Amino acid sequence: MDHPESGTERASATLLRQIPAVDELLNRPSLRALESRLGRRLLVDATRRVLQSLRSRIASGGLTAVSVELLEQEIQAQTEASAGFSLRAVINASGVILHTNLGRAPLAREAVEHLAEVATRYSNLEYDLERGERGKRDVHTDRLFAQLLGAERALVVNNNAAAVFLALNALAEGFEVIVSRGELIEIGGSFRIPEVCAKSGAVLREVGTTNRTRIGDYAAAVNERTRVLMRVHPSNFRIVGFTERPERAELVDLARQKGLLVLEDLGSGCLLDLAPHGIQDEPPASASLQAGVDVVTFSGDKLLGGPQAGILIGKREPLERIRKNPLFRALRVDKLTISVLEATITLYLRGQTQAIPALRMIQLRKEDLLPRAERLAAAIAACPGFSARVQDGESVVGGGSTPGQALPTALVAVTHSRHSATTLEGRLRCNSTPIIARVERDTLLLDLRTVFEDQDDEIVQAFRQIVNGEL
Repeated sequence: MDHPESGTERASATLLRQIPAVDELLNRPSLRALESRLGRRLLVDATRRVLQSLRSRIASGGLTAVSVELLEQEIQAQTEASAGFSLRAVINASGVILHTNLGRAPLAREAVEHLAEVATRYSNLEYDLERGERGKRDVHTDRLFAQLLGAERALVVNNNAAAVFLALNALAEGFEVIVSRGELIEIGGSFRIPEVCAKSGAVLREVGTTNRTRIGDYAAAVNERTRVLMRVHPSNFRIVGFTERPERAELVDLARQKGLLVLEDLGSGCLLDLAPHGIQDEPPASASLQAGVDVVTFSGDKLLGGPQAGILIGKREPLERIRKNPLFRALRVDKLTISVLEATITLYLRGQTQAIPALRMIQLRKEDLLPRAERLAAAIAACPGFSARVQDGESVVGGGSTPGQALPTALVAVTHSRHSATTLEGRLRCNSTPIIARVERDTLLLDLRTVFEDQDDEIVQAFRQIVNGEL
């Protein structure tokens, strides 16, 4: 027996018949203009998604009318969204300089200019201009690290984890690597020294205790299967109090006596002494080389201020062994990374480190930031419903560097008469250039240490858009 059609079903059927065909929608003037600008494929895909969503809403009883004008607007919005980039620039007002989630170190303008020149033309990436024959891509960075740090050899791979892995595989596969228990760290993305060591084929030999390891512990662990003494910078944590670890020179002396190599993972890649700027316990890579360390690894996109990369520097013989490892080709970097790294290191050589954004931000004093913070607070406070004041605060370096250390800063603290700080933070993320702030005690905080000066006006404009209901 057939069931009579209900009123809801009849209404849904009526609405479904009112849905225009895809071609009918695509022929509307505004969508034809959109097609000429963004192409037919994106427009058709967006139209089909919008119509499918419309049918679902009708079926669920959540719609009482079909508006072609609203459909047109939805199609335009979805097409524009599809045509946009997923990876976007943001304004970092969090005060975290090397913010891992926000891409770590911003690049210097000179580095981007060199990148554009190399990327949009042919280059001598692996061509020896003097001899007129095939060359090696290593030469472009090798000479620079030799000039800057006195390294006999330098290699570049895609990140520091790869650098550590490659060095262990090339120098100690099937043999033992001695590491202090206090240095068996884990950093972001579950990168653990013991696991990297195991994957490399090297055999980890732990010595000492979590808080105290002496040179005698290393000496007692050396046997006929030992190949490397490894020292690991603690990166994102510190052990304080009753602690001890051997000096580099002690490890180097022991290695020379036993015919071993010393490998040091510095993590963040500090090339300058940042102690005068309040950053302690981040030794420059040159100190490791001067102490006689054979191979030193570090990141390119942290304290160095360049692109994501893993740098290996040190003595020629072990670096050549690493270079000959078949895995090197799988982990090496392309011309884009090399061009940015070359330009960044050149700025160090020229003494122009203020041109490197991460280093410039680290070296800013609270007194330098205060006038900007006061101007921004006054501009925000002029927006109806907002209150803003300047207060003392702290910035952090981030990126696994300098844990427990902070840089004094001037914060702009913002509140609203009706909206919570969380609501404001969410609306700022919806800005055309998303603004990333932080919230503490129901107050929105903006730290200008990590905001470029030409972005201040855009922040003010975002608050005006919130007042106007546009955000």
